[in-house]
Amino acid sequence: MTRERRTMEERIVTYEPDNSLKSGYLSIFAEIFRELARNRWLTYQLFKRNFLALYKQSFIGVFWAVILPLISVGTFIILNRSGIFSLGHMKVPYAIYAVLGLAFWQIFATGILASANSLVQAGPMITKINFSKKSLVIASAGQALISFAVQIILVLVLFVLYRFVPDVRILLIPLMIVPIVLLTLGLGLILSLLNGVFRDIGNALSMVITFFMFLTPVLYAEPSAGVLAVITRYNPLYYLVAAPRELVLTGAVVHWKGFLASSIFSLAVFTACILAFHLTETRVAERI
Repeated sequence: MTRERRTMEERIVTYEPDNSLKSGYLSIFAEIFRELARNRWLTYQLFKRNFLALYKQSFIGVFWAVILPLISVGTFIILNRSGIFSLGHMKVPYAIYAVLGLAFWQIFATGILASANSLVQAGPMITKINFSKKSLVIASAGQALISFAVQIILVLVLFVLYRFVPDVRILLIPLMIVPIVLLTLGLGLILSLLNGVFRDIGNALSMVITFFMFLTPVLYAEPSAGVLAVITRYNPLYYLVAAPRELVLTGAVVHWKGFLASSIFSLAVFTACILAFHLTETRVAERI
């Protein structure tokens, strides 16, 4: 009887819910880091695939990253000269001010849109292959850096045309864009999950981002009074765009406290979002 009972106990298998939090947050972040390092080749291949697919059948190709900012800048110049909209006082040529601001803004806008749709677009692959879904989101968001590089070249051309000499601190641009990249990746991870459940998010996101761009002094000077001035004061995206632009154009950051606070906010958002994504990643295929 004792032997039979021992045999029955050996056959008992206890199933517990997948709860990674039992191992502690530090071990979870270590696991995330190892996963990202282990899948860096996959991330690069997905990035290259997305890049080639985006521009392969386009006649103009990557130069859309130049044409769209020029159209936006031209529109605001027309509105300003017609008296419909005031751009405010600027110490540098407006074209340089606006295109440089758009270059930083498009990191956020392009990255958010691409990463939010990454899981939905890769639905068949997700349901058939088990791999790190973070690689899909990161590779999609990385397309924004290509557009940013092209727009920076456009800015350099404008420097030559206007005979404007930027501050030597322009070399700090790669460091200054880290906070906005972290914010973009963090929000992109969460929005990609939500878009897989509620497809309306993907449809409305472009409109929402455009609305936020008009609320953020990207194409016009910082307002000094009114409701828009209050919104700007508490808008982290303004500081993440304005600070690197000020550094390039003047060599100093006026709102360095706002930039520091926004950078901390971006890091916090990224940390929380990548943790949430990691804990729910195994169930992505069920929802896509």
